Amino acid sequence: MEPHADDEIIPMDTGVEEEVPRQEPPKILRLDNSVVNRIAAGEVIQRPVSAIKELVENSLDAQSTSVNVVVKDGGLKLIQVSDDGHGIRYEDLPILCERHTTSKLSKFEDLQSIRSMGFRGEALASMTYVGHVTVTTITKGQLHGYRVSYRDGVMEHEPKPCAAVKGTQITVENLFYNMSARRKTLQNVSDDYTKIVDLLSRFAIHHINISFSCRKHGATRADVHSVGSTSRLDAIRTVYGASVARNLMKIEVSENDKACSDFKMDGLISNSNYTAKKITMVLFINERMVDCSALKRAIEIVYAATLPKASKPFIYMSIILPPEHVDVNVHPTKKEVSLLNQEVIIERIQSAVESKLRSSNDTRTFQEQDVESSAASQMVISSDYTQNSSQSGTAGSKSQKVPVQKMVRTDSTDPAGRLHAYVQMNPPGLPESSLNTVRSFVRMRRNPKEAANLTSVQDLVAEIDQNCHAGLLNTVRHCVYIGMADDVFALLQHDTHLYLANVVNLSKELMYQQVLCRFAHFNAIQLSNPAPLYELISLALREEDVNSESNENDDFNKKVAETSTKLLKLKAEMLEEFFCIHIDVNGNLARLPVVLDQYTPDMDRVPEFVLSLANDIDWEDEKNCIQSISAAIGNFYAMHPPLLPNPSGDGLQFYKRIKSSGNPEDENIGADDTMTMENEINHGLLSEAETIWAQREWSIQHVLIPSMKLFFKPPHSLAENGSFIRVASLERLYKIFERC
Repeated sequence: MEPHADDEIIPMDTGVEEEVPRQEPPKILRLDNSVVNRIAAGEVIQRPVSAIKELVENSLDAQSTSVNVVVKDGGLKLIQVSDDGHGIRYEDLPILCERHTTSKLSKFEDLQSIRSMGFRGEALASMTYVGHVTVTTITKGQLHGYRVSYRDGVMEHEPKPCAAVKGTQITVENLFYNMSARRKTLQNVSDDYTKIVDLLSRFAIHHINISFSCRKHGATRADVHSVGSTSRLDAIRTVYGASVARNLMKIEVSENDKACSDFKMDGLISNSNYTAKKITMVLFINERMVDCSALKRAIEIVYAATLPKASKPFIYMSIILPPEHVDVNVHPTKKEVSLLNQEVIIERIQSAVESKLRSSNDTRTFQEQDVESSAASQMVISSDYTQNSSQSGTAGSKSQKVPVQKMVRTDSTDPAGRLHAYVQMNPPGLPESSLNTVRSFVRMRRNPKEAANLTSVQDLVAEIDQNCHAGLLNTVRHCVYIGMADDVFALLQHDTHLYLANVVNLSKELMYQQVLCRFAHFNAIQLSNPAPLYELISLALREEDVNSESNENDDFNKKVAETSTKLLKLKAEMLEEFFCIHIDVNGNLARLPVVLDQYTPDMDRVPEFVLSLANDIDWEDEKNCIQSISAAIGNFYAMHPPLLPNPSGDGLQFYKRIKSSGNPEDENIGADDTMTMENEINHGLLSEAETIWAQREWSIQHVLIPSMKLFFKPPHSLAENGSFIRVASLERLYKIFERC
């Protein structure tokens, strides 16, 4: 049979596999010592504050009574640490900066009982591999000191005699000069210097018998300056201020159970009067400054449950354990240690803190501050009126006559002219006596300046400043609240003009701006009963499908709820760190941020808010992510009309239920029979609605408007989308009436 040209020719299987060339495994090479040392140096000296911590601890090991730190460009250009310790022997200078050379231990077993801060002999060596190190030292009895420079672990020259004061001075210049990638990530000089100041402050309040100072190079004033003190409370007062020191309570815990927990803890913790935007925890274990996330978390939980208003405490603790119960060799920078029976120790401390807080929560001290009534008036005075007042002041006793068409009420504390003077609308449970507290609280809570150092947040805040409408800003800053025109619009007076302002849009934008300004520095609203995310999202999805009579979307909604819950649990750490939205491991919403002091959002809108977090956030791009989360929080906290209709006007019909005067069980009533129908008002629901609406208007008048005057930067969009409308002018009204 002849094969056709189009027939496919299939090769025969000969049973012999085609050989594939094998790839040889990569060869293992021994790294050069310089490479090894530079890798190790990058791990030990992570940033300038790491180098300063190591140098200060060396000074403490040298039994110094004074430690002075000078920093330039956040520590990248210059770090200089001087002490008055015992100094370094001349014979030890050649090997001072070699790796694993130390005077703290001689064999591994010494780690079991070590009491010094350093022990590895890596810090100075690491600094020489990433910077230029110079050491000047003198020991007791010497007539002069010695100065020597080091590079890559070895001396660059023989020690040179020099004049020196008691102790040692170590200078590190051009840190990370040979690690361009590391240096580029450390360009925020102010952030690094803040970390250095915080480090020295922590050392200063623990080692109260040692004086510490920290200043920028060329500055005459030190940012940290402590002198030897006999009282730790005095040291805290010197370093952190009197406002912190006066709100601290002493706490002590001691356990002598050798088998379970053998430790002693003494410290100071903040009381209910202390408020801050983030927790401050200073922890020393066996005189070593360390971090313990488990202990910090346990104390945060106690404060959040016991003192929700003061859930960001100040904590100082010093824990002493037998040295053999502490493993100090668990972290490259020695910032963490491992404790024997750590869970038991944390539980004992947590219980003691909780007991102390509950016993001290019976009383709370409020410090009053006298505020002159004229100061409040000046906040809302118009520019024209201010100008007239100044002119009248220069004219002596002669007062200028103000035209009648320009005479406007400018004192926000004067009730004459408000709608409330003609309509009684006193919200239940909100006495007039509480207004001064709220007003002073809002005034004190100025725009926070401690925004996070993320460039994205700074860009978003800058956009708010650039997009601010100057005319609206002046109007908002000097407006006077008149009353609510309807459910959405409020009447505001500025100068001789009357405006309608959309409180929903204004509050939404204000809350968005406040979220960015308070970024990562929120106080918390603790939910009494944590709400499961799955149920909240399911409820929000059912509300969206409320008009649908079929159940076709049930399976789809379940999948959406499950997926959204998993997503939010994955993002829980970021949401809590930056936005104070706490989602526990079980997927329950436990805490929300305080965006505006003295204001709690409408909790009926929580399901909608959670669904928005799950579906409307761009999690990939940092700036878009922060902006969309801030917008979602702003929309949630905005002062929307309550879900229950306004009981005034036509809304009252909602609360009337039809009641039949006949017998509905009478089966003999035919279709043509008539029944007498009458309306009966649901007084319970009506009372609830009246309270909710009154509270909303109270919040608008006493929280929203004062906060807008202090914080709000109205964007141009509000002047264009009908959110702010001028409806009347006094001069024009006079012209109209003159014609009549």
